[in-house]
Amino acid sequence: MAFNKLINWSLFLLLSIIWGSSFIIMKHSKEELTASQIAAVRIFSAGLVFLPFAVVQLKKIPSKKILLVILSGVTGNLIPAFLFASAIAKNIDSSLASILNSLTPIFVVLIAIGIFRDKIKLQKIAGVLIGFAGLTLLFLFWKGVSFENFKYASLILFATVCYGININMVAHFLKDVNPVQIAVISLAFMTVPTVFVLWQQNFLQLAFDEPAIQWAVIEAAALGIVGSSIATAMFYVLIKRAGGLFASLVTYGVPFVGIFWGIVDGENITIRQIACLGIILLGVYLANKPEKTNSHAKVSLTEEFAEETI
Repeated sequence: MAFNKLINWSLFLLLSIIWGSSFIIMKHSKEELTASQIAAVRIFSAGLVFLPFAVVQLKKIPSKKILLVILSGVTGNLIPAFLFASAIAKNIDSSLASILNSLTPIFVVLIAIGIFRDKIKLQKIAGVLIGFAGLTLLFLFWKGVSFENFKYASLILFATVCYGININMVAHFLKDVNPVQIAVISLAFMTVPTVFVLWQQNFLQLAFDEPAIQWAVIEAAALGIVGSSIATAMFYVLIKRAGGLFASLVTYGVPFVGIFWGIVDGENITIRQIACLGIILLGVYLANKPEKTNSHAKVSLTEEFAEETI
């Protein structure tokens, strides 16, 4: 029993580190690559890893669901990747990006209410309000965010909205499809648009003999291979071993890893900003507090699809 718990916590910590480190990796890659190149290499690499598995899994998906699975890849992976890379390329702090990313569960609930007309308890609405209160205070206290560059931080917020749309769409229209199959096939299909982007961005004309370029490409590819493909597989292993409730706690670990790397990289982070993160995570907790006590029950949208928060 103790050994199993050790494995579960090891997977939890490893996932938090992998996903929490993605923001600083994007920040370093932007020195040699454009935002579009970073995002395209990331998603293409992830899709390429899943491509052999997708060939086998595709026939298991009902034909009428294929377009929805592809749309899941667009809203859950493709668009957010470009939005995050674009925001960080405009000098949005990686630590701020990691904190804003933690708002995903808030948007999941908000979209469930506003678009899908789900019945939501008062506690969840309170969680949404608290989360946005924390967001407002965050922008007031973060010295690097002014009205001038707020639009770039808004790109990250839009990415979390895309995550929220995707999670709700999967929960409502693809609930009869294995989520592993959705992840594998949707990412595999994303190799097509990303190849076009790489061609349009003259990726093959980069000076690959320069170490700085080589390292930037390796970092961007690692975002996809490790951060998307391998980490997604690890996440489903964690769900199977410890249940969705425990696995969803990764949502709370990611921003703290992001803040750690921000501090290491010299970003200006204060106690007040960390307190704002605490308020946001309190909102996330209330908005997604499970109604059941069974630790292995998957009782909320974000518990089932928490891997979308990266």
